[in-house]
Amino acid sequence: MSNALNLYSEHYVSVKSERFVNKIWCLDNFLGESLIENKLVLPNGCFNLAIVRGNAIEVHTSKKKYEMNEGVYFCSQMTNKVLVNIQPKTKVTIIQLHAWTLSMFPKYDLSDFTDSIIKIDTTELPFKINIQDAVDTTLQTVNCYFEELADLNSNRNSIEKVCEIIKSNEDEISVSEIVKTIHSSQRSIQIKFKSATGLTIKKYAQILKFRKSVDQMVNADLEKMNLTEIALYNKYFDQSHFIRKFKDVTKTTPKTFNPDSYFLSQKR
Repeated sequence: MSNALNLYSEHYVSVKSERFVNKIWCLDNFLGESLIENKLVLPNGCFNLAIVRGNAIEVHTSKKKYEMNEGVYFCSQMTNKVLVNIQPKTKVTIIQLHAWTLSMFPKYDLSDFTDSIIKIDTTELPFKINIQDAVDTTLQTVNCYFEELADLNSNRNSIEKVCEIIKSNEDEISVSEIVKTIHSSQRSIQIKFKSATGLTIKKYAQILKFRKSVDQMVNADLEKMNLTEIALYNKYFDQSHFIRKFKDVTKTTPKTFNPDSYFLSQKR
């Protein structure tokens, strides 16, 4: 796996676009001669738009196996780890969209769409994507479109507000408290949120909490911060509660977790 070091890269959008796009990341095995297999991706509360160039990428979600040949794919919210195999002569550029971004396009109902991937026609996209484009060109296209979207929608809708409240709260916050904050009916916001993201508000909050804990675990000097501290800092009841939730998503324990098997966010 000689090119594994250059396989994963992250590219950041403009400050204004960041309201809707988390980042763009690439898995580049375009010059590779061999299959890169059994790499893992963890859920993080984002949707992904994957642009596959070259041969193919194989993705195993908790629901099924997807063979993604050249083209553009929409990847739903993931609730469990995903296994990825990348064929030689293949490059994947992934536009990572925040959970609320799809709520800007109310014609999509994603209520029953999680752990799934669909191939889409590029003409369905609101911006023009060319599979052969370099990352810089894609970045430019994405910035151009989402900066304009931010200008046209200066007010945050209810889905974006819910996500912002969850993200900015250090302490756990109940759905009823969130609803009070945005002055909405609990039933109506629950339905809207599920339709826009495929997740319940509670599940979205759990995914964010889990991902924050893993990133902390990977980046922390474990001599200074042990599992119990990470668990309690992220509002798990205790260490065993954290381990149980960790196993639910990764099918392994924090002790046997190997960060090298995963594509994890780089520390910015």
